[in-house]
Amino acid sequence: MTAARFVGSENQPRGGASRYGRPAMPDLPPLPPQLDALRRHVLEHSVRRGDFVLKSGARSSVFLDTKQTACRPDGNVLVADAMLDLVPEDATAIGGLTMGADPVAFGVAAIAATRGRQLRSFSVRKEAKGHGVTGRLAGALQPGDRVVITEDTTTRGTSLMEAVEVVREYGCEVVLVTLIVDRGETCAGLCEAANVPYRPLLTWPDLGFSPDD
Repeated sequence: MTAARFVGSENQPRGGASRYGRPAMPDLPPLPPQLDALRRHVLEHSVRRGDFVLKSGARSSVFLDTKQTACRPDGNVLVADAMLDLVPEDATAIGGLTMGADPVAFGVAAIAATRGRQLRSFSVRKEAKGHGVTGRLAGALQPGDRVVITEDTTTRGTSLMEAVEVVREYGCEVVLVTLIVDRGETCAGLCEAANVPYRPLLTWPDLGFSPDD
C-alpha cells in the first residue's frame, strides 16, 4: 500500500494509489432512511482503502474523500436533503473554509432555493486578499446574517472553528455547525466551548469504522 499525506483541506491526499469503496457491512448502526441513503453513497464513492498519513500525523487505513459525494449530483441532493432538515428556518447564509466547504455550501444553497428557502452562500479564504473590502470572505455574506458553518469532512474541527471565528468577526451569528462526516472526536467539544450547536450528518462509527481505522 502507498502512503499519502493530507495537504490543503483536512482530508485531501497527495499522490499514492488507493481504491474507492469497501465491502458491504451488515452490522452498521441503524440510521433514518435519508441518512442511510447518504451513508451508502459515501461508502460507495468517498471511501478509499490504503495506507495514509493524516494531517494530524496519525496513520490510517481509510481515507475519506467526501467531495466524491458532495460533487456528484445525486450525492449533492442527498447532502442537501439531510442538511436542510437541520438548518434553522431563520438561517440566512451557509459557508465555511474553502475548499472543503464550497461544494457543500453552494449545493445546499442552490437546492434550498428550489424549495423556497433563501440561503446565501460564501467562502472563507485561507488568507486575506490584498485588495477588496471583505478580507478573507468571498460571496454573499452580510453583517448580521444568521450563519450555518459547514464542511465536507473533519478530523479535528480546526477548519470549522476558524470559519466560525472569521464570520463572527464580520458581525454574523453562527447558528449551526454541520458537515457530511465527522471522523474525529474533538469537534463536538470545540463547538460546545464556542457555544455553537453542532450536528454532523454522519460520524465515523456510522460508517462502520473504529477510531483505529
